[in-house]
Amino acid sequence: MATNEEVKEKKLTAKDFASDQDVRWCPGCGDYSILAQVQRTFPEIINKDVEKIVWISGIGCSSRFPYYMNTYGFHGIHGRAPAIATGVKVANPDLDVWVATGDGDLLSIGGNHFIHACRKNIDLKILLFNNRIYGLTKGQYSPTSEKGKITKTTPFGSIDYPFNPVSLAIGADATFVARTIDRSPKHLQEMIRRAGEHKGLAFIEIFQNCNIFNDGAFSLLTEKDTKDDSVLVLEHGKPMIFGKDSDKGIKLDGVKPITVDLASGSYSKDDLLVHDEFSDEPILAMILAHMTDHPSLPTPVGVFRQIKRETYDGGIRDQINLVTEKRGKGDLAKMLYGANTWEVN
Repeated sequence: MATNEEVKEKKLTAKDFASDQDVRWCPGCGDYSILAQVQRTFPEIINKDVEKIVWISGIGCSSRFPYYMNTYGFHGIHGRAPAIATGVKVANPDLDVWVATGDGDLLSIGGNHFIHACRKNIDLKILLFNNRIYGLTKGQYSPTSEKGKITKTTPFGSIDYPFNPVSLAIGADATFVARTIDRSPKHLQEMIRRAGEHKGLAFIEIFQNCNIFNDGAFSLLTEKDTKDDSVLVLEHGKPMIFGKDSDKGIKLDGVKPITVDLASGSYSKDDLLVHDEFSDEPILAMILAHMTDHPSLPTPVGVFRQIKRETYDGGIRDQINLVTEKRGKGDLAKMLYGANTWEVN
């Protein structure tokens, strides 16, 4: 039998995070890639016992995620994952709390919980599986479906303007905001790793293909012939260059990003916008977030913004410790039956 020391020194592998449950997503679903990259990345970023990790989910295809992770988990109700996760983290700050959610779950009924989790900077890691469709309920348009989207609930095309999840997270003051793609496994692993290392609310939008109800939604960003000219990989401190031959760049015309041709000789790397993910101001991150509004511009992936700020759960813990030190431990019974009570005859 292995000793306690031997168990502690054992190096975790991806298999240690795989549960004994059969994975039940549609064949070819992008969720498989997300699950695989999480399980491959966790041994590198988790320096606690597996028992210290909790996955919380709401409702949707993505919300089956806790069943497939060999950790503690909670399958909640529609849209409530951030609220449940907040309670878990505040009640036990020593836990690493992760949220798996979809564009319908997080951004429709769950929208209010999401923005306040961002605002409070609760130490949660939220992975948004964005396939721009309601997959579990068979193909209705979602809060991220593009305008004009024809679905079972919008047979003549959606007239809604979609949410921009990255913009929403930045606007709600999330302290870590990133985007990646299910079919870019190395980049997806890097974003999960970066989120896991961040202290505070870390949000990752993951473009995820639903090959049953919205197949090819992100094909320009994933197909070999088009992805290099359609994706801008953000790297801190580096000029924004993209293209098959690294011959295109992004510069600002006022506050408007435009694409310039480096091969023409009219522009050089020195003319390009340099990424600063640690900027105290959210202006650059917001400009980058809205590049998806313009089909002529590439789609940014990577870390948009990362800042340091006190966490809500940490603030509560410090406050309780301070008050306890000054006044001693509280008396729950005394509080419940104190002066502020009423008798109803």
